Amino acid sequence: MASPRITLTMPGPDGDREVSVSNPDRVLWPEVGITKRELAEYLITIAEPFLASNGNRPVSLERFPEGVDGERFYSKNPPKGAPAFVESRTVTYNSGRRHPQIVFTEIAAAVWAVQMNTIVFHPWASLISNTDNPVELRIDLDPQPGTDFADAAAVAPAMRDVLAEAGLTAFLKTSGNRGIHIFCPIKPEWEFLDVRHAVIAAGRELERRMPDKVTMNWWKEERGERIFIDFNQANRDRTMAGAYSPRALPHASVSTPLTWDELEAGVDPASFTVRSIPQRLADIGDPWADLLAKPGRIDTLLEWWQRDLDDGLGELPFPPDFPKMPGEPPRVQPSRINPENWPKEEG
Repeated sequence: MASPRITLTMPGPDGDREVSVSNPDRVLWPEVGITKRELAEYLITIAEPFLASNGNRPVSLERFPEGVDGERFYSKNPPKGAPAFVESRTVTYNSGRRHPQIVFTEIAAAVWAVQMNTIVFHPWASLISNTDNPVELRIDLDPQPGTDFADAAAVAPAMRDVLAEAGLTAFLKTSGNRGIHIFCPIKPEWEFLDVRHAVIAAGRELERRMPDKVTMNWWKEERGERIFIDFNQANRDRTMAGAYSPRALPHASVSTPLTWDELEAGVDPASFTVRSIPQRLADIGDPWADLLAKPGRIDTLLEWWQRDLDDGLGELPFPPDFPKMPGEPPRVQPSRINPENWPKEEG
């Protein structure tokens, strides 16, 4: 017997667009009973803010053929047979390889991704007009064991102040889990490595001000019960769950843009879900509607980066899949370093 299939209708650039969804009653989140159809309808309902944050840029798809309790894998390249409305752009990865990567220019492409069992959407920080230069400086406040969302929420306003001193306007969202993501719109005049250095400069400044609450230590053994500023999320081809993207957690949480007033008043990140976000948007609108309206510059942060270099603070480790970078310290956790094999000047 043929698999059940439905056709969903949604706005397209030249009239209505139809997308076929197979197995629409497949349950993706067993704990709350959310189905594949409900996820597709969620994206159609929030199409405008979703595309504002995730569209017109390369995006990686985190796919779950058996729902959130099953195995997952990532897709970057459009598969053979993808509809014409699923666009792509050739991008350069950190290895130097170049391949086409999926791009959403209309909500039908995201619904097609749901048909392909996508649950989490990971957009790049750059647009298709210039994939090499980010339009967002992104900071990931990552709670370490012994800390939680409340600890990240206590740190976030101080990071906003640091960024404001550098001339940048900070927007925030929940990660959809325990963390907080801070985005600053920037002019696309700097490559990813420069933006990463700007993030490191901001992180180091906050660490100086809040050493008991914040850490820039890449190695987990050195972080302690603090909020880790994950500077490597600013690298090329390193992404976070996009704004309004669901997360693969039992309650179907969503990475949700907030206002700073909401954060100060106190929020429960678990309350933002696939089922609650449409009403939230209807009630208060999109806090990120003007995110890219007034991009800033990272000149001041790069001056801080150079100041720290001059003061003896060097490059920080890159992820293990990156090529060895100039000035990078050893890619081995500090407790395993043999000083005889790693002369100090190489660090």
